[in-house]
Amino acid sequence: MSSQTDTAPRPKRELPPLMRLTDAAAERLRALYARGEQGKLLRIGVRTKGCSGLSYDLSWADAPAPTDERVTDKGVTVLVDRKASLFLIGTVMDYEQKTLSAGFTFTNPNEKGRCGCGESFHV
Repeated sequence: MSSQTDTAPRPKRELPPLMRLTDAAAERLRALYARGEQGKLLRIGVRTKGCSGLSYDLSWADAPAPTDERVTDKGVTVLVDRKASLFLIGTVMDYEQKTLSAGFTFTNPNEKGRCGCGESFHV
């Protein structure tokens, strides 16, 4: 004799966006896309580097590769290498200007730690 239980299907949990841009990052990318990198897209990946194991890798692409995920936020599109997407889910990309440096920064909820110099991270 078999018993059946009627259970309602679990509601699907919405996944966080792959990546989001702050206003400062979107503004900086718009400026780069309009000037020297016109017609190109920024590709974001992750590579093995540094004492913690992984680092963010930014490069310019003339066109999306078949392995790229397109992320559009605040009217700006970036590409994310599919191999890096699991490491980047929920990441926020920002652009910071300090007294002696300026550049893109990442707030990644998947990071478990960073090296002392801040160049690499691990998940």
